[in-house]
Amino acid sequence: MTEIGGRIAREAGEAREQQRRLGGLSFARAPGAAPEQAAPGTPLVDIDQALKVVLRHRWLVLGTLGLALALAIIVTLLATREYRAEATLQINAQPAQILGSRNQPQPRFRNDDQYLQTQFGILRSRALAERVARDLKLAEDPAFLDPATPSAQRARAAAAKLARNLEVAPQRGSDLVTLAYTDPDPARAARIANGFAEGFIAATTENRYNTTNYARGFLQDQLAVARERLENSERALVAYAQRQGIVQLDSGSARSSGGREGDGPSAATGDTLSSQTLLGLNNALAQATGERIAAEQAYRQAGGAGVSGEQIADPALQSLRAERARLEADYSERLKTFKPDYPDMLALAAKIAEVKSAIARETGAIASSLASRYRAAAGRERELQAEVAQLRAQVLDLRSRGIGYNFLQREVDTNRELYDALLQRFKEIGVVGELGENQATVIDRALAPMGPYRPQPLRNLGIALVLGLIAGLGLAFLVEFVDDTVKSPEEISDMLGLPVLGVVPRPGKGEKVSEQLEDAKSPVTESYQSITAALRFIGDGGTPRSILVTSSRASEGKSTSSLAIAQSLARGGKRVLLIDADMRNPTFLSDSARLWGLSTLLANTAKLVEMVVPTRLETMWLLPAGPIPSAPAHLLATLRIHEVIAEATATYDVVIVDAPPVLGLADAPTLASICEATVLIVEAGSARRAAIRRTLRRLLDAKASVAGTVLTKFQPKTGSDHESYGYGYGYGQGAAPSAPGLLGKLRRRPGTENKTLDIGT
Repeated sequence: MTEIGGRIAREAGEAREQQRRLGGLSFARAPGAAPEQAAPGTPLVDIDQALKVVLRHRWLVLGTLGLALALAIIVTLLATREYRAEATLQINAQPAQILGSRNQPQPRFRNDDQYLQTQFGILRSRALAERVARDLKLAEDPAFLDPATPSAQRARAAAAKLARNLEVAPQRGSDLVTLAYTDPDPARAARIANGFAEGFIAATTENRYNTTNYARGFLQDQLAVARERLENSERALVAYAQRQGIVQLDSGSARSSGGREGDGPSAATGDTLSSQTLLGLNNALAQATGERIAAEQAYRQAGGAGVSGEQIADPALQSLRAERARLEADYSERLKTFKPDYPDMLALAAKIAEVKSAIARETGAIASSLASRYRAAAGRERELQAEVAQLRAQVLDLRSRGIGYNFLQREVDTNRELYDALLQRFKEIGVVGELGENQATVIDRALAPMGPYRPQPLRNLGIALVLGLIAGLGLAFLVEFVDDTVKSPEEISDMLGLPVLGVVPRPGKGEKVSEQLEDAKSPVTESYQSITAALRFIGDGGTPRSILVTSSRASEGKSTSSLAIAQSLARGGKRVLLIDADMRNPTFLSDSARLWGLSTLLANTAKLVEMVVPTRLETMWLLPAGPIPSAPAHLLATLRIHEVIAEATATYDVVIVDAPPVLGLADAPTLASICEATVLIVEAGSARRAAIRRTLRRLLDAKASVAGTVLTKFQPKTGSDHESYGYGYGYGQGAAPSAPGLLGKLRRRPGTENKTLDIGT
C-alpha cells in the first residue's frame, strides 16, 4: 500500500500543474489516461472495461440467464406435443409440348418463377384449405375443432386452422415443393398433408378442364359464325363473277405454284379467259414480229449486192457455184496452152456461161421466194396486232370490273383462313382435353411421423441460453449506463484527470471504522497510511502545511478521512491540528466543544492555542467547531479565517481542515481557496459523476489547489450499492455516523475544568 501511495503521489505532482489550467467543464487528465479521441488503430470497444462491467454485474447476468433457462424448461414441459408430416410435390412450370407447331415449340409460360409463385399462392389459399376441410370432413371432427364453435363458423374455422398450420417450402433450384403440416395427432397430420397434395392436383385439373370446356364451347360458336361468313362470301363472289361474265381459271393451281392468294381478274397471271387469250395472242404477235423481221432482213439482203443466207445455204446454188469454179479453173489452166478461140476453149467457155445463167435463174427464184415470205410475215403481224389491240381493250375493261371481284375474293380467303385456324384450334383443344395432362405430381406421400416436431428441448434451451445471455449482458450494460456512480479509481482518473491518492475499502460486516483505525495492520489503516505517504510528494516541500478535506455531499467518509490522515501524520512525528470546520453539523463533539471552538475564534480575537483541545496522541490537537452560529458562511467570508489558518500553520506542522460538503454550501470553496492543498473524498458506488464534476468546478472556480481524490468505501467484488445522492444537510442533525468516538478521550487543556472530554456521535 505504501508503494502504491508513493506512485500516486508522484503522479499527483505531474497532474497538479495540469489541473491549475482547467477551466469551465474541461478537466485535465491524469498521466497515462486515455485521450478523448481514440488514436488510429485503437479499438472502439475497451475489452477490459467491458469485462469489468460484466464481472461487476455478474449476478444480474447469471440471474437473467437462469431465468431464461427456467422459462425455456417450463415452456418446453408445458407445451403440447406436435407432429409434423411432409409431402413432396413436383410442379411442372414447362410441361411437354405434345401438340404444337412443326417449328420449334414456344414455351407455355414466359416466366417460370412467376408461375411457381402463383402455384405456391394457390397452395396457401383459403379456397384450397376449405376444399381439404370439406374432403376430410374436419369441420365435424371434434378432435380437430373445438365443439363449442358455432356450426355456421365451423367450416371457416377449420379452413383457417389448416392454413395456419400448413407450411409451403419450395426446394431451392428445383420444381419440388414440400407441404408440411403440424398437428397434435401424427396420423391426422399425414392425412391432412396428403389431402392438401391431392386437393391441389384435383383443383388444378378441374380448373384446366373447366377452362378447356369453356374454350371448346366458345370455339364451337366461333366456328359456326366463321362458317356462315365463309359461305356467304363465296356465294357473293360467284354471283358477282356471273353478273360480270368473269371466268376464273385454274386459281388453285396458280396459288399452289407461287401465285398470291386473292389475285383476281386484275392480275396478269392468266387466271381468266380473256387474260389467257390475250396472253396467247401476245405470244403469237411476238413470234410473228420476229418472223417478219427475219424475212425482211433476208429479203433485203437478197435484193442488194450482197448474198443472203438462203442463197448461201441453197444446195443447188452451191452445186452450180462449185461447177462454175471447176470450169473456170479448167479454163484458166488450159488457157496457158491453148488460145481462147481454140474449139475446146470455146466449148469450155460456153459451159461456163450456161452455169452462170443457171446460177442467175436460181438466185432470182430464191429472191422471189424471200419477198413472198416477207409479205406474208408482215401481213400476219398486222392481223395479230389488230387482234391484240382489240383483246387488250377487253382485258382493261375486265380489270375495271374485276376490282369488286378481287375485294370479294380477299374476303373469301380471309374467312377461309379464320375458319381453318378455329377448326385446327378446336381439334387441338379436344385432343389435349382427352390427354388429361397434370401440372403437379406427388413425389412422396406424407407418412405418420414417429416423433414430435415440437417442442424441441435442446433448441429451446439453446435459444434461451443465447437470449438470456444477450438480455443479461444488455441489462448489465444498461445498468452501467444508467448508474453513473463512480465505482473504481480508474473512473475517477479518466473522468477528472486527477490522481487518486488512495483507495479505502469498506469494512466488513460487524466491523467498525473506529476499530479498523485502532488496528495498525487493518486494511483501512494501511490505506490511510498510503494516502498520507502520497501527500508527502504532492508538493516540492513535502506534505502541504494546510490540507482541506471535503466531499460532494455528506456521509462519504470526509470526517473519518480527516481524522485518519491527522492520526497518521501525528504518528509520523508531525505536530498536527485537526480543525472541525463544519460549523453547521459538527462531527467532533464534547462538553468544551459546545462552549468554544472555531466559531468562537472567528467571532473574537482570541488566541488559537486557547481554543484547541489535546487528544490522546501527543502531537495531535483538535479545534472543534464550537457553538453553531446563525450564519457560518458570513464568519468564513471575513479576513479572520485567513488569520486563523495562518496562525495554525505557523504553530503546527500540518493543519487538517475537515470542511463541509461542497454542493449547496459556500464554506468548502472559501476554505479551499485558503488552504495549500485540497483533498476530495469520493464514496465508491454512491457519488454521482455529475455531482463530482460540479464539485470540482466549484473548487477550481475558487482557485483551490486540488491535490487529488480519495475513493472510500470501495468494494472491488460487489461494486456499487446504487444509493441516491443529495445533500440533505442542515442544523442540528447530529454528528456524522462515519466517525463515532474516533478520538477517544481527549486530554484536558491546561487552565480548563478538570473534565474528561469524550467525542461522541
